[in-house]
Amino acid sequence: MAKKEQKQQKTTLKTYFLTGILVTAPIGLTIWLAWEIASYIDSQVIGLIPDKYNPTTYLPYGIPGLGILLLVAFLIIVGMFTASYFGRIGAKFWKRLIARMPVLSGVYNAFKKIFETMLGAGKETAFRKAVLVEFPRRDMWTIAFVAGATYEGVQDKFKSELISVYVPTTPNPTSGYFVYVPKKDIIELDIGVDEAFKMVISTGIVNPEKVKKQKKLTTK
Repeated sequence: MAKKEQKQQKTTLKTYFLTGILVTAPIGLTIWLAWEIASYIDSQVIGLIPDKYNPTTYLPYGIPGLGILLLVAFLIIVGMFTASYFGRIGAKFWKRLIARMPVLSGVYNAFKKIFETMLGAGKETAFRKAVLVEFPRRDMWTIAFVAGATYEGVQDKFKSELISVYVPTTPNPTSGYFVYVPKKDIIELDIGVDEAFKMVISTGIVNPEKVKKQKKLTTK
């Protein structure tokens, strides 16, 4: 009887231990990652301030988050200036100057388009829908995301309608493959883009609580 109770106690302690990991690990890793990003931004921004105007020169300790606040303030000031009359003139002059530089103009326009799409400043969103595509071969399905409109120069080469999709890698979705897939071979998922990203990052461990019936991709 005593051995049975000891076994139950060990099982209970093991359960508590694993539960503690499940509770604290995501919180701890999130806080750690946020702290590392904030510290990196602080070190980069504060390092650009001359010692004469740097608050850390006169204080015995650093001010956490000061670099982030200064960066946010700088971006707001730049945005305010760009929205003004003189700012618009300066932006036009910058665009004309960049347009005369063959290599830099292509890089600049590409980055500009990416940030406009990601931040929602343009007419399109970064990823419209989460879908299933057969990748990297037939009968092997993976989660992908519908990207922008299909380039006409590519679409004209095919009779069937193509959809441009981004196939992310797991568990790092920032790298992946950009492919054109026939619309008829794409299945739309009834989950949001955020939920699909969670599935990719967690390698399928985290699934949406409710999954509706899959349906064919619509053009809207």
